[in-house]
Amino acid sequence: MITKTQIKNSLENLPENVTVDQVIDQLLFIEKIQKGLDDSKNGRINSKKEAKEKLSK
Repeated sequence: MITKTQIKNSLENLPENVTVDQVIDQLLFIEKIQKGLDDSKNGRINSKKEAKEKLSK
């Protein structure tokens, strides 16, 4: 989950003229990064070997 502070910071870094679609894309991108960091922190990761095995199925 992303925080309100992360949303505010993200919006401040966007150009002055931005579309709603660009804002949504940016927020989705940040949310995916945060989820990946949370997964990593909580041990929900795969080794390179495990990933290759899953992808080969």
